[in-house]
Amino acid sequence: MTEKRPRKKFIVSNIVILGLVSLFTDIGTEMVYPILPLYLTSVLGASPAIIGTIEGVAESLAAILKLFSGMIADKYNNKKQLAFIGYFASFFNKVIILFSVSWVGVLLARIVDRFGKGVRTAPRDALVAESAEDGKLGKAYGLHKTFDMIGASIGILLAFFLMASGSDGFRNIFIISMIPALIGPLCVLLVKDEKKKIAPKKLNFKWKTLNTKLKLFLIIIFIFSLGNSSNAFILLRASSAGFSSREAILLYFVFNIVASLISYPIGKLSDKIGRKYTLPIGYLLYGVVYLGIGLLNSRPAFWGLFVVYGVYTALTAGGERALIAEIAPPHLKGSALGLHSAIVGIGLLPASLIAGVLWDTLGQAAPFVLGGCLAIFASVAVFFVLNRKMVN
Repeated sequence: MTEKRPRKKFIVSNIVILGLVSLFTDIGTEMVYPILPLYLTSVLGASPAIIGTIEGVAESLAAILKLFSGMIADKYNNKKQLAFIGYFASFFNKVIILFSVSWVGVLLARIVDRFGKGVRTAPRDALVAESAEDGKLGKAYGLHKTFDMIGASIGILLAFFLMASGSDGFRNIFIISMIPALIGPLCVLLVKDEKKKIAPKKLNFKWKTLNTKLKLFLIIIFIFSLGNSSNAFILLRASSAGFSSREAILLYFVFNIVASLISYPIGKLSDKIGRKYTLPIGYLLYGVVYLGIGLLNSRPAFWGLFVVYGVYTALTAGGERALIAEIAPPHLKGSALGLHSAIVGIGLLPASLIAGVLWDTLGQAAPFVLGGCLAIFASVAVFFVLNRKMVN
């Protein structure tokens, strides 16, 4: 009994601290992210195709780094250090945006931001997995996602009110966002990184050695990602449907606040009934949201769709990571989580480029119809894979 209490205290504090890191970082990030496509088009004169290029290039860089950072974290057991470097890059991203005078500068800023995302994601997720209680990975990731989305919601609200300050609204947002972006990485220093006495010198992490179920799941996720373009297109679509810049920010706030409120209870639910049910439902809801955004122009419909979009995020964001952590070998959790994040990010480059081209050539609905159809396919395929017994 006396030996378990300190361990439990370590578990709780570590996950909460990592949650606070994400909370502050996301306040800064989401103050900027929802207004960035609006800033690019209205101030810097960028087209949807250019926005797709910026998002695709930045996310693909992050994808590659996520894989390697996860492997490095497993090999050298330096998860905390990698997380600190990654979160600190988010601060420099804001500095670069502030001084950018063209979309090229914003591209550089996004690359720096996604560099940080790529370096920190897998090590951070591995730290959460190591700190989670047995059989409660969904609860742990759900709690972390709650902090993450609360931070995003606060950031969006701040952006909404600051946008009312006049012509300097964009600049004020960029400046103020630096404060929480700096607090986030400083919180990383409080994380208790449990060191292992013996770390593997060589990692036998190859595709052919992965569990069959894991490989199939990752393939499906890649196909799904081809229709999962940047949220920048959702905000542009809302703008074209008659929402002002400030109203579009509120839509994004609704999405985030819904996800923050239900991520933790859904994470606990997924521990009880299994990810094999919660994940397929999540992808199905994504399909409904994307088809609705593409085909509808009703303002009430958009409010409802953004609520459902938040439910999708709560069902899948933590659930995917929990599933990967469950299936992956204990000493390769960082590598497996990094591979998953890399596959998602790699798919985002063609997804964003395709979305931009489809928008310019076939109309605003085209990229969302594609994304909706691929999501419905993913829902059915994931349900089949996760509910069928397979030989490794």
